[in-house]
Amino acid sequence: MYNFMKLRILEVCKQKGLTQKALSNQIGLSAVGLSKAINGNPTKDTLERIAAALNVPIVELFEPPASGSIICPKCGTSIELTAKSKD
Repeated sequence: MYNFMKLRILEVCKQKGLTQKALSNQIGLSAVGLSKAINGNPTKDTLERIAAALNVPIVELFEPPASGSIICPKCGTSIELTAKSKD
C-alpha cells in the first residue's frame, strides 16, 4: 500500500521552533519511532499526540498552509508567495 498523503510534521516543528528530538520526548516516542511515523503510516493516536504537542489541529499536519504564504522558521515572519508566469 502506498502513502499518498505528505505529512508536514517537520515543517510544523520548524515553525514552532521545536526539534524532532524534542517532539519525540514530548510525545513519549523514541526518535526512531517518531521518524518511522513521519516517513511511514502513523496511527491516529500518534497523529493526535503530535498535533497536541504542536498545538495544531491534525489536519495541519497534512495540508499545506491555506493561504499563499509560508512562515519563516527562523524569525516567524509571514512571506507571501505568488506564481510568476513564464514569458
